[in-house]
Amino acid sequence: MIEIVVMVVAVLGCILTIMQRDLLKAAILTGITGACVAFLFQFLLASDVALTQAVVGAAIVPVFLALAVYKTQRMDDQ
Repeated sequence: MIEIVVMVVAVLGCILTIMQRDLLKAAILTGITGACVAFLFQFLLASDVALTQAVVGAAIVPVFLALAVYKTQRMDDQ
């Protein structure tokens, strides 16, 4: 039952990431999705894949996306 809840949270995280207009918030939401997928791998007893997903999907990718957004010039809608 818990795996279904985590899958739903991962899918909702993906949908919220796509719907975000603020790119910094979208970068943070990708970390939530990555953490959910890492938990699912751990639940399926694939601990090596879960560890890699946790490091890459929940930590490195959101940080790199946030740095890329931070380094670009933001333009507000008028």
